[in-house]
Amino acid sequence: MILSPRLARLALPILLVLLVVVTVAALGSGDMALSPARVWEGLWHQNPLAATIVWKIRMPRVIVAMLVGGALSASGLVMQAFFRNSLASPGLLGVSSGGAAGAVVAIATGWAGVSLCFLPLAAIIGALGATGAVLVLAQRGASTERLLLAGVALNALLGAVTSYVLSQYTGLYERNAQILFWLLGGLEDRTWEHVGVALPILVAAALVWPLGRPMDLLSLGAREAQSLGVDVRGLRRRLLALATLLTAVATAVAGTVGFVGLIVPHILRLLVGPEHRRLVPLSLVGGAVFVLACDLAGRATGGLRLGIVTSLVGGPFFLWLLRRLP
Repeated sequence: MILSPRLARLALPILLVLLVVVTVAALGSGDMALSPARVWEGLWHQNPLAATIVWKIRMPRVIVAMLVGGALSASGLVMQAFFRNSLASPGLLGVSSGGAAGAVVAIATGWAGVSLCFLPLAAIIGALGATGAVLVLAQRGASTERLLLAGVALNALLGAVTSYVLSQYTGLYERNAQILFWLLGGLEDRTWEHVGVALPILVAAALVWPLGRPMDLLSLGAREAQSLGVDVRGLRRRLLALATLLTAVATAVAGTVGFVGLIVPHILRLLVGPEHRRLVPLSLVGGAVFVLACDLAGRATGGLRLGIVTSLVGGPFFLWLLRRLP
């Protein structure tokens, strides 16, 4: 059901209002609840206690949630354009699995405890390594079919690596708990250092935005896009690199969070149509709203991890999509 052009133009302002509402709710939620008025006072340092809670404890988590949501949603949109399939998601090529495997190995070997930057760095290296491995496995020109098959194989392999590490460290409760915590995805104890690690998301998002028109042409087919002046091979390489970077950094700061890159772009495409120049900003803001709302819902239901909440929402949604297929 595509909205009328007038309503479609209002989609971004509506999402921005929703983002403000959810942000205020997230800043006010916690062991010490803050009313919207107290949140406002904390934001402007008019109340010392509220300012400490807002800026030192809750704001980093909120900003990381926004960046992670926007990154995963934009990455899903890019992957859907890359594969010309609205059911594609960042996990198809093993990027999330690679990031998780890198982090798990860093935790198991003890390197994650050396510095705050080591764990995100290990996740990013794992994600980038997974994409490189997929391209090597796919060989000839990174065709869609070869990439998908290589991604399936690599996902299985990386899952086996993660399971092996878990089985070898069953006696080390602390490390095992940290590994499980990472694999379930979450935003607990995020700090301003994590915000700094997530900042490359803004750069990647800025690079995705100008590719809206080329992605529209690519959706017509490779030959048609080529005839209209698009460097299809170069465009697909840029799309793959940006999707990998977005997913890798998001996984590095929040662990494995599924379904965001599938749900948000797909719903937005159903509402406003397939034009990517409109979908890119909508996906960035919509992903931020979705992840913030899921994190808030998890806290409201007794501390459910973010990855569990997104899966509880995404699983039924994916089944509904499958029922709609011809």
